[in-house]
Amino acid sequence: MAPESEVSKTIFYDYHVAAGGKMVPFAGYLMPVQYSEGIMQEHLHCRDRAGLFDVSHMGQVIVRGEGAAEALEKLMPVDLQSLAINQQTYATLTNEQGGVLDDLIVTRWTEDTFFLVVNAGCKAQDITHLRKQLPDFEITYLADRGLLALQGLEAKNVMAELVPEANTLVFMNGGHASIDGIDVYITRSGYTGEDGFEISVDPADAFALADILLDFESVNWIGLGARDSLRLEAGLCLYGHDMDQQTSPVEAGIIWSISKSRRAGGANEGGFLGADVILEQIASGASKKRVGFLVDGRAPVREGAEIIDEAGTVVGVITSGGFGPTLQAPIAMGYVPTELSAIGTQLNALVRGKPRPITVTKMPLVPQRYFRG
Repeated sequence: MAPESEVSKTIFYDYHVAAGGKMVPFAGYLMPVQYSEGIMQEHLHCRDRAGLFDVSHMGQVIVRGEGAAEALEKLMPVDLQSLAINQQTYATLTNEQGGVLDDLIVTRWTEDTFFLVVNAGCKAQDITHLRKQLPDFEITYLADRGLLALQGLEAKNVMAELVPEANTLVFMNGGHASIDGIDVYITRSGYTGEDGFEISVDPADAFALADILLDFESVNWIGLGARDSLRLEAGLCLYGHDMDQQTSPVEAGIIWSISKSRRAGGANEGGFLGADVILEQIASGASKKRVGFLVDGRAPVREGAEIIDEAGTVVGVITSGGFGPTLQAPIAMGYVPTELSAIGTQLNALVRGKPRPITVTKMPLVPQRYFRG
């Protein structure tokens, strides 16, 4: 574990400590992995009520300039030109080999202004990449800005009292708003599979906003542990684990993130880094694929465990694994050859040298509850 002096802290660090947060290094920051109730209860609280996540360690970046949509499309296989004002999309930054430099959320603020939220561990390289590839555009890193995610069944009830217009938003849309006089940018999005909102706030107002949200009886701080189990149940990739620079979006099972207009025969076909590799994989198939697993027994199978077939041959690796509190069962994700990726395929994971039966299962493992209108 790195000394505290070598890691950063989000603006809410003291809040987490005061709330009993167990602080651990994550992506260069000291972050709460859990609070006093523990990961299981935090996970279930988010499902049933409303969880508040500090995601201020993520990178918030503004790209501005005439033709920004067309310029950004050279770096990611999405259709930004047809994105409406205040609409957002999930995207990947690809490299020339078709691998993924990072995954991110892109929101169109104006005709030529885009708001990007990138992963904490990748933000320095992402900003360097953007500035190198887009030298004629204004790229602003909002270093100290707060970002809170309010997620779960009762998130909409909290918003109904604070900013009713937020409840008119549908999944992956946003807008500027005011909460008790605090200017914020709210999107209906999140990383839990639940309905919820992400709220970007000026650092001067961050504490006041957190106090307002936590004043609701239904809202509790939730740590990284439950965030991980929630996203795993929702079948969502964690960058650097389930996806990296050697993995393409096709292999990662997120082909849906490649806009149809950017595929072969589309109105804006190719033109992004790694397009030849990715379009060939779409046409001919990839040799490996990310899949979900249900694990026999009660003990979880962890990242890095080798996957073997009936003959004992190593065929893949677990990239994420843990216990699913909603399912009350261990679950995992990993990569296997495409011919072994069919739902129901029986394989084994090696845990301390012993095979553990695992079954390829449909993802998400728990149905997503995004509000789509």
